[in-house]
Amino acid sequence: MNLAAKQYFIAGTDTDVGKTLVACGILRAAAARGLKTLAIKPVAAGADLTEQGLRNTDALMLIDAMTESLPYEQVNPVLLAPPIAPHIAAEQAGRRLSVSQLAGFCRGVMMRKVDMVLIEGAGGWRVPLSQREMLSGLVVELQTPVILVVGMKLGCISHALLTAEAIRADGLVLAGWVANQIDPDMACFDENLATLRNFLPAPCLGVLPNLSQPDANLAAEHLDISPLL
Repeated sequence: MNLAAKQYFIAGTDTDVGKTLVACGILRAAAARGLKTLAIKPVAAGADLTEQGLRNTDALMLIDAMTESLPYEQVNPVLLAPPIAPHIAAEQAGRRLSVSQLAGFCRGVMMRKVDMVLIEGAGGWRVPLSQREMLSGLVVELQTPVILVVGMKLGCISHALLTAEAIRADGLVLAGWVANQIDPDMACFDENLATLRNFLPAPCLGVLPNLSQPDANLAAEHLDISPLL
């Protein structure tokens, strides 16, 4: 199938809404269909010291979920140690982030002969890379369709609709969205979900239950990736 690889950017309505869990779920669901997959998290802020050096947990999860092998440095080419906004972490480290730099890293992975490539973002849609550029500019540069992860909590409807509007205003396609129940005690969950289904201009790919621990295989069971293929 790799004559026309499917390539998507995984965005979120906010930070800590489950972008990595959804990305890994999609990768596992694709693998179950016999597809070859790769993923890249071009910039990550937050690292743990391991025997192999500094590593980001999200990037390691992507490596575990994708079917093909890549060195860590290709999956996560820009790793910033403190878990803060990337542009601030970069400034503190004396580094400069740019859309063109990150696009080059992404294209290196996107050129591989696989069936699906996922690019995972950081934080929400308008995360700055510097005082001049935002991470959303990377998606515009790459022109990849977007999968939006909605963290289901109070206020998520406005966050989701504003993000969808921004994605479309940037001239990009919202290919689908996933509801992730990050707040197990969210009031009127079903009503909020119904409202999102009504207003978001893209198919809902699945609804993930609240999980005590991230589980890509379980996430895959709650996803329908048919609209992406």
